[in-house]
Amino acid sequence: MPLSSQLEAILFWKAEPISFKKLAALLNVDAAAIKTGLEELENTLKGRGLTLVRTDEEVMLGTAKELSPLIEQLTKEELTRDLGKAGLETLSIILYQGPISRADIDYIRGVNSQFIVRNLLIRGLVERIDNPKDARSYLYKTTLDLLSHLGISKIEELPEYEQVRKDIEGFKQAQEPENNATNQPETN
Repeated sequence: MPLSSQLEAILFWKAEPISFKKLAALLNVDAAAIKTGLEELENTLKGRGLTLVRTDEEVMLGTAKELSPLIEQLTKEELTRDLGKAGLETLSIILYQGPISRADIDYIRGVNSQFIVRNLLIRGLVERIDNPKDARSYLYKTTLDLLSHLGISKIEELPEYEQVRKDIEGFKQAQEPENNATNQPETN
């Protein structure tokens, strides 16, 4: 399969910026090949609904500027809908455990939360920050606007904040194989 197609698949799956270096490492090619592949992909996408959005170091798929009015309308519709159970669940995890990675959110929920986190980002309820422990990933935390909307001045003012954090930590520890009783040897 052509490099441009592989790049398209990765960018679609990732749904967020990815560095040129990371793409080169994933596809086991040099930076020049990535640049050429992205140029081919960019030409392929002309006249379609998607485009490449780039900085000097990162790239992601975005919507074509000609479709901005449509996307704006869809975004407005999305923002007027209720969050739903999955959105509230994800927001609660970020409130009580944030800053937290999407992988940890997925682990706690037991399902992929990519689109729900994206929805929360669009609504301005959470924000994405760099992960100080891993430059290849991000952490998600609540925004000051959300805290203001909830009528609290700091996260610790959430109802039962300490107890909920302890409960979630207990859940996570119970899920770890070395702490799971089914993996413990029987004692007589």
